[in-house]
Amino acid sequence: MKSQESPRFDLHVFLSTGGPGKKVVEYPKNGTIFSQGDTGATIFYIQKGRVKLAVVSKNAREAVVAILVAGDFLGEGCIAGQPVRMATAKAMEPTSLLEIRKEQVIRVLHNQNEFSDHFIARILARNIRFEADLVDQLFNSSEKRLARALLLLARYGKEGKPEAIVPKISQEVLAEMVGTTRSRVSYFMNKFRRLGFIEYNGGLSVHSSLLNVVLHE
Repeated sequence: MKSQESPRFDLHVFLSTGGPGKKVVEYPKNGTIFSQGDTGATIFYIQKGRVKLAVVSKNAREAVVAILVAGDFLGEGCIAGQPVRMATAKAMEPTSLLEIRKEQVIRVLHNQNEFSDHFIARILARNIRFEADLVDQLFNSSEKRLARALLLLARYGKEGKPEAIVPKISQEVLAEMVGTTRSRVSYFMNKFRRLGFIEYNGGLSVHSSLLNVVLHE
């Protein structure tokens, strides 16, 4: 009697559909996925949309830690034993997420090399970006930080074609990302537009020439 072979693991199918220990969930714009201080026993994979990660200090000051996009994971701290969420995650637009129970993630990480390689590569790439963000905050001016944030939102330097139009984002959120005031963001955005680095034409277009601001000493 022939033994039944296990079905071949398909990474795309796993990350795009529900099943044992996982489900697809939808969030509207500004919908809260989880809040700072919540207990966490699931991780999320962004199928579509964008998610803002923000932390709030004891004096109620908010700072944006990251803007995550389709293909990113979030909430993975629970796998390493992190008991509570360290930030609040909110959908910036209608967003589809795959919610996966911690136990299921650990099982698949152990059993499926394709998933573990993909997961580790995405987390490492995000951590490298976070380190670059920290250096940016410590050593660069608010003008350079804003220019870099806009280039990242336009996905310059990422795989695939850069986005001609940056998804809509408020100056308040940009100020939280950069660590400055909205008035400073407004001043620099107007300056960038005058210099031809950005333009408003059915949305915000970011030109590669904005790299001059980041690279200029």
